[in-house]
Amino acid sequence: MTTISNEFKNLVSVNIDEIPLLNSLKSYSERDIDCFDVPGHVKDQGVKILNQYFGEHIMRMDINSSPIMDNVANPNGVIKEAQKLLADAYKADEAFFITNGTTQAIHAMILSTINPGDKVLIPRNIHKSVINALILTGGIPVFIQPEFDDYLGISLNISPQKVKDIIDKEEDLKAIFVLNPTYYGACTDLKEIINICHEKDILVLVDEAHGAHFKFHKELPPSSMEMGADMSAVSIHKTGGALTQASALLINKKSIDYKKVLQSINMLQSTSASYLLMASIDGARANLILNGEQQLSQALSLAKYAKDRLNKIKGIKVLSTELIEKDGVKFIDETKLCINVKGLNRTGFEVYDLLYKNFSVQAELGDLYNILVLVSIGTTKKNIDNLIKSIEIIASMQSKEELFKQIDIKQINPITKLNPREAFYSAKESIDIKKCVNRICAESIMAYPPGIPIVAPGELITQEIIEYIELLKENNAYLTDMKDKKLETVLVIK
Repeated sequence: MTTISNEFKNLVSVNIDEIPLLNSLKSYSERDIDCFDVPGHVKDQGVKILNQYFGEHIMRMDINSSPIMDNVANPNGVIKEAQKLLADAYKADEAFFITNGTTQAIHAMILSTINPGDKVLIPRNIHKSVINALILTGGIPVFIQPEFDDYLGISLNISPQKVKDIIDKEEDLKAIFVLNPTYYGACTDLKEIINICHEKDILVLVDEAHGAHFKFHKELPPSSMEMGADMSAVSIHKTGGALTQASALLINKKSIDYKKVLQSINMLQSTSASYLLMASIDGARANLILNGEQQLSQALSLAKYAKDRLNKIKGIKVLSTELIEKDGVKFIDETKLCINVKGLNRTGFEVYDLLYKNFSVQAELGDLYNILVLVSIGTTKKNIDNLIKSIEIIASMQSKEELFKQIDIKQINPITKLNPREAFYSAKESIDIKKCVNRICAESIMAYPPGIPIVAPGELITQEIIEYIELLKENNAYLTDMKDKKLETVLVIK
């Protein structure tokens, strides 16, 4: 077993055997080794400005693979040990460290299960990475509309009954892709969907990017692995405390080919995967096991306190538990506060900007009617009080003279003309957005966050889609992924 300094032992409240990768990386960085390998900064010797900004400890721990540090492409040592501990924490058979975010985990999940021509049932409010994964694999999307909340103007989750109805009439479905939770914290009855799908031998793949914390508190929604999902992609960095881009792919080996998953990951992941990111997963997992229940209890308490205080502000309405038992919502993550600001005669985009520019308060996102705020294991009461005070001041500010225009947001039912891969490789041309009606889109157009396609490659552009895009432009939404950043033209199939 690797040794560790007494000074470091005093800084952590965890048995060092329970953080094998983090401990080994720390110990390795302290050894007097003459390094003639990459990275070129050679610990803290080559780039002093990075030492000053990041700290010498970080620079010394930024290493490449070495004989004693294992290799993520074929783990047999400390990485394998740390991944086993991660799998045990989430009640999965196997876990894989992912260092390019949950986007990469989703790509690997689909690449390892979906062949060209396979049909995948996916909700329309899925992340763009799923569409991009289908471009890679040649899979065919079969869309299911999630339920919709008219007051908030947001998609919720998919209902088990809708899933059953589509499965009963749609032949040859290979898999279903489910969000647990949605960006706004809405969870469907995933256990029921898993039962419905497994009866038909349909794989259940789960995007659990925003649910890394679920497994560690009884008042949170259940996690996908403990309900029997076949695979899940989990953003440990989003709500679990790891460094940004640190994610994980979890599998149930009864239905998934372990070797094909590893092969798919190795196709997509750098051979120089970051040890800092992987070790941060190891440390974050240990923290969730040791301190997660206490920290999440505090987060839930702060979220409830914030909801109560914010709901007393004229023009503000925070909804969370009220959404439970609506179609498509079985559980809600109460650490996500969807703050509706329609009563302030402002859009969510405006309030989002005001919070940051005037009060140095960073929300997760703004949309037409809401801002979304995440209360996490690192949130303090001071943070919450600053948020509440800032919104109180915004609510008291003189609003625009013209009334906020209430918009009847409709769910867009896409008409698919080509599968995403065919559209991606077809000849294309850019034309004026006003002349795009009845043309096949050759790019994704989406508002980010949350990164949900308004129109995706291979789908028919309708007048409804153009009007919705123009509406988002007028309200200064951040639109992304299209070739023309001003969205005056759209890339279409020739």
